Amino acid sequence: MHQRTDFEHILASPTEAYEEGLRFFMGKGLLNNALRRVASDLEEHGIDYSVIGAVALNQHGYRRFTEDIDLLLTKGGLEKFREELVGLGYRPAFECSTKKFRTARENVPIKTITSGDYPGDGLPKPVQFPDPSESFVVIDAVKTISLEKLIELKLASRMTAPDRLKDLADVQELIKSKSLDVSFAESLGSSVRDEFLKLQKAVQQLRAIKLE
Repeated sequence: MHQRTDFEHILASPTEAYEEGLRFFMGKGLLNNALRRVASDLEEHGIDYSVIGAVALNQHGYRRFTEDIDLLLTKGGLEKFREELVGLGYRPAFECSTKKFRTARENVPIKTITSGDYPGDGLPKPVQFPDPSESFVVIDAVKTISLEKLIELKLASRMTAPDRLKDLADVQELIKSKSLDVSFAESLGSSVRDEFLKLQKAVQQLRAIKLE
């Protein structure tokens, strides 16, 4: 049925959205199918990329359902994506959209962020979105932003945008799922290091309480 092959239609149904979520966590489902094809298409067209956002969280082991694919591209890579892939399996999310797209097959949203942009409030700060070719690891054949840079970006986002509470929760869950200790702070930029240590301490205290 058409409803089972259109991602937006699936999300509109609580039952089908739940089932899609289960498939997603098993590495299956429409979003994962789209993710693998996006990665393959970008590689084939020589476009440097890394996945960020909730997809990256899942790649690094923190299971959280998401409704889109976030891509980190260079400005040149984004232009190449528009020139070579829009109309060939991808389309703008809405008329005149230059950074948001959808897959033609599953109707999965794709959001792009370009290297050099700033997280959170978008204003200049010590932490920037990196060149995708410089801060990534390959997980299940998908280039994924490194754990260090993912945490750094989320901390910088939360510290400068009060409405980004989810970023704080994401970092806490990564600390739990990856068992990150205080030494991990050394791999982060100095502007976010203290914030990480506060969260890591809070996670450790909560664990201690649960063990009592």
